Amino acid sequence: MSGHRQRVAVVGGGLAGITAALHAADAGFTVELFESTPRLGGLTHSFKRGERWVDNGQHVFLRCCTRYRALLNRLDVAHLVRLQPRLDITVRDGDRVGRLNRSVLPAPLHLATALARYPWLSMQQTALLARAALLLRNVDADDPRNDAQTFGAWLRRHGQRPGTIDAVWDLIGIATLNCRAEDASLAAAATVFQLGLLSDRTAADIGWSTVPLQRLHGDAATAALESAGVTIQLRNKVRSLAREGEGWLLGNGGASGAQRYDAVVLAVPPDAAEQLLPSGAVSLSSGWAAGLGCAPIVNVHAVFDRPVLDEPFVATVGSPAQWIFDRTEIAGEKRGQYLAVSVSAAGEFVGMTNAQLRQLFLPELSRILPRARSATVLDFFVTRERCATFRPVPGTAALRPQARTALPGLYLAGAWTATGWPATMESAVRSGESAAAALVEEWGGTSMGRRRIREVALS
Repeated sequence: MSGHRQRVAVVGGGLAGITAALHAADAGFTVELFESTPRLGGLTHSFKRGERWVDNGQHVFLRCCTRYRALLNRLDVAHLVRLQPRLDITVRDGDRVGRLNRSVLPAPLHLATALARYPWLSMQQTALLARAALLLRNVDADDPRNDAQTFGAWLRRHGQRPGTIDAVWDLIGIATLNCRAEDASLAAAATVFQLGLLSDRTAADIGWSTVPLQRLHGDAATAALESAGVTIQLRNKVRSLAREGEGWLLGNGGASGAQRYDAVVLAVPPDAAEQLLPSGAVSLSSGWAAGLGCAPIVNVHAVFDRPVLDEPFVATVGSPAQWIFDRTEIAGEKRGQYLAVSVSAAGEFVGMTNAQLRQLFLPELSRILPRARSATVLDFFVTRERCATFRPVPGTAALRPQARTALPGLYLAGAWTATGWPATMESAVRSGESAAAALVEEWGGTSMGRRRIREVALS
């Protein structure tokens, strides 16, 4: 079949679908991408509020996110992100200020000096934290027994007090897992800390976009996909998927009826995937998508009449305002300073009204940032992602399917699939690559296309 131009449908225009479509096109397939919204980018998008660009969330990445960074190169936008030369996080709690920064020592010793000076830890707590970190390096994240217990219970068994969990483990873990240690699977948490902090001293250097995410992802992907020959169908929701002979019929309820494809990549959220997947496609019981759950993220946005933060971002301890980002230049804000507070694992906040969130978070910003106490708030608004990620609680690892389904020509992609990573941008890109790799393995593609795939994988 390798000499033919098989037709491939990619359903979903987030990072997973974008990646799968690009790799499939590079391999020589004729690719059509379907996205139900008016734009590409999925959960990493922007919108205009007056003249200001607003990102739906504060999506940072780490140096260890190698496949996401490869996608940025593929989209020709790597110059539009900034990556710290060395991990450095300012942490604040009112008037107390600490720093989590790394040295040139190998991991995990690269954080030893910072932790020894960290104002929220005593010498004893620092020693106990170091011991727990060394033990966490040896936790097998692939062992189902470790996915059956919580990270919080494991931390307590190894001498971690609530203050240490709040000031270190949750400060990092909530932002990456979208789940608190008390609720998170030990296996999922071990993955995060092993990949980001305990194996390579450079892994956790933080990167972020210097432009709105719509420009970084959606607009750049549109240009790259069209250049690769991919047909993009926006505002086109796929409503049915059925096997026909050796191919697949996709229905969108339009006048043209169902369209036939040789292969399909479903790069949609888990609930949509379960609804579309034919019986027998995955070896999971009915209701598996609900078992993955939904973890919300809330972003609180405030524009002040003057600068109140002189760093790109700060983290907090003992505050609901977990991470605070300066969005002024990125958003094109012309007045004062625009800050965005990112709150992960936000179940207790997502149902609050804007007025309630204002009453809670503005005093917190004044407490954390002293200069905000004398500043005037020019604008305040809230964005919510009610299902930003799945909830990586015990038992969810078994609910994350592989890219290849049990049915020929049908593949899955999405940050929620079995990528070996938490539900991050890196996981989404890896899932798209895995789906495309399974497609190429099954269908072949062209010899030139396979060679290009290998070149991209090595980039």
